[in-house]
Amino acid sequence: MTVDFLYWVGMAAVAVSALAGVMEARRKEVDLIGATFVAVATALGGGTIRDLLLNRNVFWIADQTYLLTAVLCGGAAFFILRRRDIPARWLLVPDAVGLALFTVLGTQAALQWHAPWLAASLLGVITGVFGGVLRDVLCNEVPLVMRAGELYATAAWLGALLVIGAQASGMDAMSASTLSMIAILAIRLAAIRYHWTLPAFPGNP
Repeated sequence: MTVDFLYWVGMAAVAVSALAGVMEARRKEVDLIGATFVAVATALGGGTIRDLLLNRNVFWIADQTYLLTAVLCGGAAFFILRRRDIPARWLLVPDAVGLALFTVLGTQAALQWHAPWLAASLLGVITGVFGGVLRDVLCNEVPLVMRAGELYATAAWLGALLVIGAQASGMDAMSASTLSMIAILAIRLAAIRYHWTLPAFPGNP
């Protein structure tokens, strides 16, 4: 049951991250191929880095359904959004959902691979944020995780630690994963709404 749950969470994460990628590509006025490429990079990038670091089969090569989902969702989103003006901040919502889903998936994958708790939490963060890093780099933007702004990687790391701690205290993996996804999403959306930030270097005078 837990395996099936995480599998479908993974599919949902790929779909919503592909949408976030196309929304950013839309602002850069790229064509269908470019938008689909950004969608695929956004949806699959973080999990790819995680699997390479864990020395395990890359998930979208082992199961091409993930790749197909990213391509189809990216292509569909291109035609849906092609004639619509999308406010820049709308991108933050699907990005936050993808961050929550992928962080938990990455953490669970690392735990299943018997990674130590700290390494597992950081692999969860990498899974959650790196697709967005690729998206922003491809679209010639400073990655969200590097900007002085609302909590991003911090929300992911707190959620990763939460799922590890919840399971260590006896909670089953599905419940711990669900709790952590809700927590990450809530923290990220609250940070956007109320402008929660970490200390940053001051700007140039």
